[in-house]
Amino acid sequence: MADVAAAVYAAPENTARQVARSRRIEMRKGLLLLAPALLFLCFTFLLPLGYIVRLSVYDPTVHDGLPRTVEALQSWSGSGAPDEQTFLALANDLIDARNAATIGAIANRLNVEAAGLRSAFTSAARRLSQKPPDDHYSEWFQKSDPVWGEQATWQAINQLRSAISANYYLAAVDLRRSASGIELAPEENRIHTTLFARTFLVAFSVTALCIILGYPVAYLIATSSKLVGSIMIVLVLLPFWTSLLVRTTGWIVLLQSQGVLNDLFVYLGIISDENRVRMIYNLAGTLIAMTHILLPFFILPLYSVMVSIPPLYMRAAQSLGAHRFYAFWRVYFPNTLSGVGSGALLAFILAVGYYITPALVGGQSGQMISNIIAFHVQSSLNWGLAAALGMILLSVVLILYAVYHRYSGANYLVN
Repeated sequence: MADVAAAVYAAPENTARQVARSRRIEMRKGLLLLAPALLFLCFTFLLPLGYIVRLSVYDPTVHDGLPRTVEALQSWSGSGAPDEQTFLALANDLIDARNAATIGAIANRLNVEAAGLRSAFTSAARRLSQKPPDDHYSEWFQKSDPVWGEQATWQAINQLRSAISANYYLAAVDLRRSASGIELAPEENRIHTTLFARTFLVAFSVTALCIILGYPVAYLIATSSKLVGSIMIVLVLLPFWTSLLVRTTGWIVLLQSQGVLNDLFVYLGIISDENRVRMIYNLAGTLIAMTHILLPFFILPLYSVMVSIPPLYMRAAQSLGAHRFYAFWRVYFPNTLSGVGSGALLAFILAVGYYITPALVGGQSGQMISNIIAFHVQSSLNWGLAAALGMILLSVVLILYAVYHRYSGANYLVN
């Protein structure tokens, strides 16, 4: 009898163990199924992201290329030219760098910090390799090029003496190091903060235009008959079947001064032939083209939410005496906020990183931060600064997403 009672009491415990074991098995199976996707994510996103982070803070060019000079500059006061020993250390480093064929990389990196240093470094290295002076190195350097006697030259070397620094991030927000500390860069070099502000202004503007234009379209598709809704969905999806480059080029044809729209305005007498509207190669062209391209990304998530809202909600509100618009505003619209938030977030994130459209139709006033990142990667080859700009952009987007996720009313509706 006691054995039977013990078995009865042990049965729930054994069942709980079996359930826990089956759950662990299912979890392991799920992880195995997710393994290819996780590996793909690691190799295509996490590893490149880690490399970009490394590029943005790690710069050993001067630290490894001019080791004696870097060590000698530790005792430099920060004003005027350094002492004779520092010039001697620089001479030895330049000779070694020329023999190791690294002088070009060192000169290019320093030329980014202070224009004109490339020629000074390469010329001094060539002359030192041919016939170095017996003594008075400081006098020899300053006679060969007055730039060696300038404080700015040595500040540029000194601020790059560490292999790990935040110099790229400072440059990305138009700041720089000086003898007195961190200060604003010269006014003619302050372009990054302006581009960041323009990028987020354009992204918010495009998102707002997508909401204004896309909400009625999504509502019309969701509330139309099945045939009409299917036709409209095809029309919304049609741009996805056309190359982005073709769509952007189409806007150039439509918006240019001698384009279709201006010709139509002139024909209708809205404007004169001499006063054609400039709608391309400026900020207006960027807004128009980007809104057209990103509109489907807003409409489709919103439509998927709208189509799941039962029509009887509106009919019930109206049967209780609510006006159609009041019923829409108090009953239907709150249920679509999750779709509005998802579509707006998708359009905003895509707009922040857009490159091709601003490059083709933006002109000078329509360029965004993605264009300057591409310039540093492809033309100036300043990959460290490009990486810092990209990381700042990513960080701001993640912060905005976290704020949206925390305070979005859509979360409360879903929960």
